[in-house]
Amino acid sequence: MKNLFKDLCIIFLYSACIPLIAQQSKTEENSPIYDRAEARLTNTDTIPDFRSKTNKLKLTGTIYLSDGVTLAKDVILFIEHADEDGNFDLRREGEERYVFHRSWVKTDADGKYTFYTFVPGNDRRYNRLQEIYPVIKAPDKQAYQLETFLFDDDPMLTRACRKKISKKGDTKRILSVKEENNILVAQRDIVLTDKEIPYK
Repeated sequence: MKNLFKDLCIIFLYSACIPLIAQQSKTEENSPIYDRAEARLTNTDTIPDFRSKTNKLKLTGTIYLSDGVTLAKDVILFIEHADEDGNFDLRREGEERYVFHRSWVKTDADGKYTFYTFVPGNDRRYNRLQEIYPVIKAPDKQAYQLETFLFDDDPMLTRACRKKISKKGDTKRILSVKEENNILVAQRDIVLTDKEIPYK
């Protein structure tokens, strides 16, 4: 009888935990970072409509392990953002909806990545900044969202916003853009975290 009770407790705990684990996996698997096969990724990618845009942007950088020194290989970085008017161009593929202006890269041994994209616009109706939304995934780790990349010359990035960002100690998310060979260039280096960050 004692063994039967023990077995029933184990079954109950197992059946209670499995849905939670499945739910967590499902939430992470819903991340758009998985929408393109990893085998197809390189360390450089071009966002749709790049050639037709006015404010073309080369977004580049190096990804490091949590020590901030060791180059991080095989890290997937995904970005998506609004169009030049600040609107998200939503498309549909079967049952799934996705943001059209999105792109993926995977670092080589040098930890470097490059996106050819464009500067997204503001949406003044909703006080939306010019933002790039990144998701990152290191090998054998969960994907997690990074703080959005912002633009130093964004007219809506007020002193109050900058002050809040500065208090958090995350001023590196504000991109300084310069022009080189008729294209805007911004650098954003990234240091991975060892902490488990749940995907939102």
